[in-house]
Amino acid sequence: MTLIDHASQAREDWRPGVSTRMRVSALTGASALSVFEQWCAPGLGAPTHWHRVEEVLTVLSGEAEIWTGGERVLARAGQSALIPAGSRHGFRNAGSGELHMLAVLASPIFEARYDDSPGVTRRWIPGSGGGQAVSG
Repeated sequence: MTLIDHASQAREDWRPGVSTRMRVSALTGASALSVFEQWCAPGLGAPTHWHRVEEVLTVLSGEAEIWTGGERVLARAGQSALIPAGSRHGFRNAGSGELHMLAVLASPIFEARYDDSPGVTRRWIPGSGGGQAVSG
């Protein structure tokens, strides 16, 4: 068993207005999933993207507009959205305060394709220097 102290894990600025803390990933010894938190300023979040694996997005505090395909929902604290593998999706802070999200991805390395950038973004890869993004 591995005990992970989340209080010692740093938050990273992932993009303007969005910070992330990776809780569990290949860097902490996981082999099949990653768990991370995100804090988003009003109107900001994750642009449309997709993963090859399932993802669960849970609102810890605030309100999130979450979309996949042609469907959009407003999720509040205590609600989760199950995103099927391969589905284009994203979310944004739909409230006036900070949005705090928890994401669980069925992969120990974060890997996504974004509509607004070429290639695949990979993060939290062992040997890459932590949360550093690698495109390819």
